[in-house]
Amino acid sequence: MPRVVIVGAGIAGLACAHRLAAAPGGCDVVVLEASDRAGGHLRTERIDEFLCEWGPNGFLDNAPDTLALVDTLGLRAEVVPSQDQARRRFVFRGGRLRLLPGSPAAFLTSDVLSFGAKLRIAREPFARQRPDGDETIHAFAARRLGREAADILVDPMVSGIFAGDARQLSLRAAFPKMWELEEQHGGLFRALLARRRKVRSSGAPVGSPLGRLTSFANGIETLPKALAARLGGRLRLGSPVSGLTRAAGAAAQWKVALETGENLTADHVVIAVPPPAASALLGPVDATLAATLATIPLAPLVVVALGFDRGALGHPLDGFGFLVPRGQGARILGALWESSVYPGRAASGHALIRVMTGGAHDPSVADLTDDQLLALVRGDLLTTMGITVEPGMVRIIRHRNAIPQYTVGHLDRLACIDAALKRLPGLHLTGHGYRGVGINAAIADAVSLAARLVAVRPDGA
Repeated sequence: MPRVVIVGAGIAGLACAHRLAAAPGGCDVVVLEASDRAGGHLRTERIDEFLCEWGPNGFLDNAPDTLALVDTLGLRAEVVPSQDQARRRFVFRGGRLRLLPGSPAAFLTSDVLSFGAKLRIAREPFARQRPDGDETIHAFAARRLGREAADILVDPMVSGIFAGDARQLSLRAAFPKMWELEEQHGGLFRALLARRRKVRSSGAPVGSPLGRLTSFANGIETLPKALAARLGGRLRLGSPVSGLTRAAGAAAQWKVALETGENLTADHVVIAVPPPAASALLGPVDATLAATLATIPLAPLVVVALGFDRGALGHPLDGFGFLVPRGQGARILGALWESSVYPGRAASGHALIRVMTGGAHDPSVADLTDDQLLALVRGDLLTTMGITVEPGMVRIIRHRNAIPQYTVGHLDRLACIDAALKRLPGLHLTGHGYRGVGINAAIADAVSLAARLVAVRPDGA
């Protein structure tokens, strides 16, 4: 029976361990987590009348690996889909919130973009073709849709997903499906028409299977808690790893040293911590691999959760929330109207708003004091939503290393990482630092890795 040591109990490490433990024939699996809890950024906290998320507040329900995991863990009864009104999303422009159009017809009458910008988008089929080399998301959007759409729609959307800068992130690495649409069809409108023809020929209803944002009645931490409970003694909290070496006399065996002085041997070691932490651990193993991992930056993010008396707000909170493009007079990235997204996030008569600030555009926000952060957020909520009432609950959560940034050249870095791992049989990397930052992407990558591991003999063949 092969032994696998997994370093890191975020969602990727937990999902990988669960898949290995459940494999036919089983695996001897142990998960080492430095902190006193599992789940990483997937953390839910109940404060007074409010259910607050530290990080992601859900996943799209169109990912087979995530749904299979939910079912295997017996969590289907606890699943809570987002409410219908959460499909309404806004952008702050020109001093007020503007509803993002939900259809081509609505786009024609929307006031999010100017008439000239709409005409520019209509010319998308005639946009110049992609230049050679890695292209940023902003460059792609400006080339195909125009600069106004890139600035007002695409850049804040990227901030909302990656807390990133669209002018720095690689389109092909961050949104590979978008890159493929242009590669296969020559343009976005052509790709849309091709897809509609394919759907009609299949007899299925025309519509985009983008999935519905979904969570659990007691918050997103339900998922890692269930995984941790299922793993039982295989999960060791408060177990920081101090070093990793190849075990002498065994070409495919590894030795994992803990800060307690304990040493574990393994046929496979899965590193499921963020790239900077992986780089620090792997420096003595392979300097080139460690140096490459160190070039994958993480953007800081500050979450400010605010609880209000619903009746005193003076705003309907009739949607998911809003994003703020740069240059619109507010420093925050945007806000989620959590109590409108899911039922039960605030007691009756109360409202929960979660404000995001910082990111790659504004990393210094993480260094502000709590009083400075609260003043910043309240000032921007006054500007964007007209909120003057003081919150009854405030929770400030700093993530100094929040979301990996797939900057230009990321795919080349992944190729270097893969080449290094081939020189180090039995060593593996997984997590949101490489091929997707969302919950679904992390689970899919971890499950895929586990499937490969159970098909490999302990000697790495």
